[in-house]
Amino acid sequence: MKTVAQLLRLKPEANHKVHTVLPGQMVLDAIRTMAERNVGALPVVENGSVIGVISERDYARKMVLQGRSSAGTPVRDVMSFPAITVDSRQSIEACMGIMTDSHLRHLPVVENGELLGLLSIGDLVKASIAEQADLIQQLERYIRGH
Repeated sequence: MKTVAQLLRLKPEANHKVHTVLPGQMVLDAIRTMAERNVGALPVVENGSVIGVISERDYARKMVLQGRSSAGTPVRDVMSFPAITVDSRQSIEACMGIMTDSHLRHLPVVENGELLGLLSIGDLVKASIAEQADLIQQLERYIRGH
């Protein structure tokens, strides 16, 4: 099974930059950034460390349903905290387990305190399906004697 490092290298060049938000920024700014970048979550970074994640789910549940103002609420008040992170040596399978057990859709990748990337459940499913397709091809070639 591939590692997180291998998966990050396979992501399109346009997706290599991880957009972040500060805990003191307003939720409206975070939502605007998510919409502009077409992403569903942003790592919340303070003093260079990932301290949380704000997602569209956080927005829907902690802002909209509670009638709060996006322009007047700081990210720290609605972010998921603490951040659950993985390092680049983790396997895709391990990450899928973490995301499933913790009910997460996004997983920051941190190495030696540095944010390297953000994995989505879609990234992991896509990689897992590709690995399974490769395995099927190998088995078919083996069975056919090629």
